[in-house]
Amino acid sequence: MTALNRVPSLMARAGTASALTIAAVGGSIVVPGLASEASAATTATKALQIAASKKGAPYQWGATGPRRFDCSGLTLYSFKKAGKKLPRTAAAQYNKTHHIPAGSRKAGDLVFFHSGSNVYHVGIYAGKNKIWHAPKTGDVVRLQKIWTKSVWYGRVS
Repeated sequence: MTALNRVPSLMARAGTASALTIAAVGGSIVVPGLASEASAATTATKALQIAASKKGAPYQWGATGPRRFDCSGLTLYSFKKAGKKLPRTAAAQYNKTHHIPAGSRKAGDLVFFHSGSNVYHVGIYAGKNKIWHAPKTGDVVRLQKIWTKSVWYGRVS
């Protein structure tokens, strides 16, 4: 039995449960007025988990999954499975996201690599300065440290 499945029985035994107790065992909390932010966070988290589940999938230019990916194909696939539509290329995905400063980045945000104004690569931020991405021909989907400061961040809304 998972922690999430135990929440109802824990609540029944205790009679009530605090928000911290519910969160600690993996439950969810509904807060009025925060539905859109909560669903956005859930979508981003799902997309991140989907990208991570593709670890080891081979890079193939132009591929959008489910077994092979290029960089924007992985982000497109991951967000589509999580319930959000993205355009096909890294540059078009950048133009479609809500641009955010590095200090506001969260797991599930997109990380866009650029040279000047040209976006040439995209990955999904995993936290701790790392991304899930499909790097290049001959490589596989993997978790990697961000290797440059020439990045922009975008949030899928």
